[in-house]
Amino acid sequence: MHKETAIQTNDLTKIYHLGDSDIFALNRVNLEVYTGQLITIMGVSGSGKSTLLHLIGGIDTPTAGTIQSCGHIINELNDNELSEYRKEKVGFVFQFENLSPILTAQENIELPMRILGIPREERKKKSTELLSWLNMKKRATHPPHALSGGERQRVAVLIALANDPELILADEPTGELDSENSKLLAQVFTNMSKEFGKTILIVTHNPEVAQIGDKILEMRDGDIRGEKQLEVLASFCPTCIIQNNKLVNFCSGCGKPINEPTTEGLS
Repeated sequence: MHKETAIQTNDLTKIYHLGDSDIFALNRVNLEVYTGQLITIMGVSGSGKSTLLHLIGGIDTPTAGTIQSCGHIINELNDNELSEYRKEKVGFVFQFENLSPILTAQENIELPMRILGIPREERKKKSTELLSWLNMKKRATHPPHALSGGERQRVAVLIALANDPELILADEPTGELDSENSKLLAQVFTNMSKEFGKTILIVTHNPEVAQIGDKILEMRDGDIRGEKQLEVLASFCPTCIIQNNKLVNFCSGCGKPINEPTTEGLS
């Protein structure tokens, strides 16, 4: 099956000038990510993980090299084009939720749609669907201070999905969460990739979160130094949805682990 490239970097370099010294945050990084892949990135602090996401997302600009993402050569876009790219193509999920404290959960989710000029009724319908998807409908009218940390993080994920972006960039999205909510968010990202075909890059220090990636990248000293290729597994077991003879290791519908391949319920 033909694999379509979603992201490609060539000799991507980012240098910060500190006095008389040059700090290489990224040093000629070459990366290719296919559409629908979920890539997790690990590495010590200062290894360049967040810088890589910021460059791909158009938040920062490279010193040298090229970035192709979602059909655009990012480093050739002007400010207006970069703004449109970020609004229409990219969903950002950060460790700290960046929710507006004066808006409800549902209003926060609708905010990206308001920026794009989507009509009110359409925004309401889409945000209600998203809240239902993550079992947050009953918390729709609550402001961020009335939500738990896990609930706020789920709202942040839904904000990233609001404009149906092609690319999700998540920087330590589970860093402030307990183990239960970390597993929930990991499950959500898996579903977004496998069921909705989103291309996802996740920076994490959490080994359990890293394991959900189709590929795990290790960054050191501003470069990718190693990778681990994993089998792409289906995310639902046959008791929740009919599969097409795919190997399943856990079910994102009921959350139960599946240790052995199964064809029960398959047609």
